[in-house]
Order: sequence, then structure tokens, then C-alpha cells
Amino acid sequence: MKHLIDIKDFSTQELDALIRVAKDIMKHPENYAHKCAGKKLATLFFEPSTRTRLSFEAAMYELGGHVLGFSEADSSSAAKGESVADTARIVSCYADIIAMRHPKEGAPLVAAMNCPIPVINAGDGGHNHPTQTLTDLLSISVEKGRLDNMTIGLCGDLKFGRTVHSLIAAMSEYSGIKFVLISPEELKLPGYVKDILKSKNIPFEQTASLEESMPKLDILYMTRVQRERFFNEEDYLRLKNSYILTPQKLHNAKEDLCILHPLPRVNEISTAVDSDPRACYFKQALYGKYIRMALILKLLEVE
Repeated sequence: MKHLIDIKDFSTQELDALIRVAKDIMKHPENYAHKCAGKKLATLFFEPSTRTRLSFEAAMYELGGHVLGFSEADSSSAAKGESVADTARIVSCYADIIAMRHPKEGAPLVAAMNCPIPVINAGDGGHNHPTQTLTDLLSISVEKGRLDNMTIGLCGDLKFGRTVHSLIAAMSEYSGIKFVLISPEELKLPGYVKDILKSKNIPFEQTASLEESMPKLDILYMTRVQRERFFNEEDYLRLKNSYILTPQKLHNAKEDLCILHPLPRVNEISTAVDSDPRACYFKQALYGKYIRMALILKLLEVE
């Protein structure tokens, strides 16, 4: 039995296979409409979510399966003090697969270690968000036609941004990748993530200037400064508007630039950018449904 807790749980070959299945689902959804008939997905979300939870639910419904679960910790027995391990063990009596989001790093791993059914990490604190990374990989593959030989700009909250950490780990397995890390000093990429790049001799540069970086980028991955990760409200207010992408800042960007964002956005991308053909973040949210469909099929070992 396989779980997805960290994006590194899957080999590059497995990631490529998932992307191929997701693309086939996009082209031939009717072939997958009953693949999970009689199967149940439990969505255990101890932290707020819109896109991730609903895309998991939509994915299971479109595979012909069923969904049960909760969308906040207060509505679960966690409010009574039940452990993550016990919750996962109990839920495994009622479902065939679990998608879990939790504010504490490592919680989905604890669930997987105590659970007889597959567990998917749907985001654990500031650590990992592997299904968002799968979404990002599919988005890049569809929009750019490749996953190698490109320069990726990561902008905003690189310290707490779990989507950034997972994406770097995944893209580091492909050849010809360069990273431009754009952030204020206080939100720079953690050392343990930079160590991944250094260990694989992947070129990267750190800068505070989005405008100066723009001409060299093939992918611009914007992130929001996450209020929920800050211990100090003053620090959040000081840093929240560090980068705001506007049409003017895209003046020197490549014509085939792909702009991504895991969403939700606050104001780090102006709504005026939404009409730019290079803005792919809403399509990215749709791609998330298809890659999660492919993932559910893989973990449930459905042909």
C-alpha cells in the first residue's frame, strides 16, 4: 500500500505517469466516470481550505465514488482531544482512502503510520503540500509542453510557503532547471530547502527584485504572505504587500511566460492581470481536479 505524504514519495517516472493519466482524463472523462464506484474518500481537514478540499471531492465524485468527512477540526472528535492516529484508524473503518490537511507538520505521516488505507497529505503546516505540487507539475506540462530546461521564479513567502518547498523538491528531479528566489530578507527560502538545490548542483539566485528578474523567467510562481503562519501581527502587516504583480511589471516578461499561483490570492496579483493570456492560475485550479483523480486511481490501485 502506498501513501503520498511528501512529493519525494513518488519517483520522477511515477510523477510522469500520473501526469499522463491526468491528461487522458482531461481528454476522455467519460472513460473514468465509474472507475471508483463503491469507493469512499474521507476528507479530514483540520485547517480551512477551499480549492484543495473541493477539488478532492469533485475528483472522487467524477470517478463515480463517494465522499465523507469534515471541513474543520471543531466538527471532529479532535475537539474532544482525540489523537490524529486514532482519528485515522477510526475513519479507515468507513472509507477506502483519506485526504488530510492539518496545521501541524507531520500529522499526515502519523496518520499514515497508524492507518490500513492510503493517506494523502493535503497540506501540513508550513511543511509540504504534495498534491498542490502535482497540480503545478500538470499545469507546467500542459502550458509549456515540458518539465525541463526552464527558469522558474518563485516570489513572495518562500519561508513558510509549503507549496514552494514541494515544487522545488519535485522540479529538482528534472534537467536544465534554474530557480530565481524572489523574497524579502525575512521570508527567504529555508536552509534545508536550499540544501536540496546545492546537493544537486541546481543553479539558483536570491533577489529582492521582481522587476529585475522578470525578463529571464519562463514560469512565475506567485505566493501570498500567509497571515496564519506569523506569530507577530506587526511583521505580517509590514511584509504582506512586499510584491504585487501588475500589468506594468509584466512589460519586460516573455510572451510565453506562465503565471501560476496556488491560491487563494489576497492582493499579490492585481485583478488587471487576470485577462492577460499568460495568467494561468485559474486553469491551474482546474488542473488540480484532474491530477487528484489520477492520484486517487493510483493509490486505490484502480486500472
